[in-house]
Amino acid sequence: MRITLPTAITLFRIALIPLFVIVFYLPFAWANVVATVVFTIASLSDWVDGYLARSMQLESPFGAFLDPVADKLMVVVVIVLIVEAHPSILVALPSIVIVAREITISALREWMAQLGSSTTVKVSFIGKTKTVLQMLALGFMIFSEPLMGLPIFEIGLAIYYVAAILTLASMIIYLRAAWPVISDNE
Repeated sequence: MRITLPTAITLFRIALIPLFVIVFYLPFAWANVVATVVFTIASLSDWVDGYLARSMQLESPFGAFLDPVADKLMVVVVIVLIVEAHPSILVALPSIVIVAREITISALREWMAQLGSSTTVKVSFIGKTKTVLQMLALGFMIFSEPLMGLPIFEIGLAIYYVAAILTLASMIIYLRAAWPVISDNE
């Protein structure tokens, strides 16, 4: 199997996960800045690999499988670490919504693919907007400290709630799109 450039970038994103975890726990004042940079690089690499795969016509079944896995691994790891660093119901609730949606939609996509109906459930605009807001919110929450008098963590948390609401909306869109296939295969 030949590894394409977009797939190599996706593998790089996965390799950033242990680096992110190590930096997140470093006992240095600058650790949050470096952790935010690592997360931002990983987030941007998601856009870059998708863009390159489409523009260079390097889409592959392995890349199509690996890309969402890499995204979900990074997001879930970051969410777990943020909930651990800021243990409160205000942080836990949207985190539960986001992780539950990711599990549900991943399972739905897999099941739909087994039924030969994977085209029924495609990424929606709301899903893409949710992802952008989620990454922005997580980046703010990783940074966590006030910056120029702005409460960065709290701003991130507010954006996180918007992302959680869009997460529920996108899940409803996916479930509605899949409902005819679900009801036919009960």
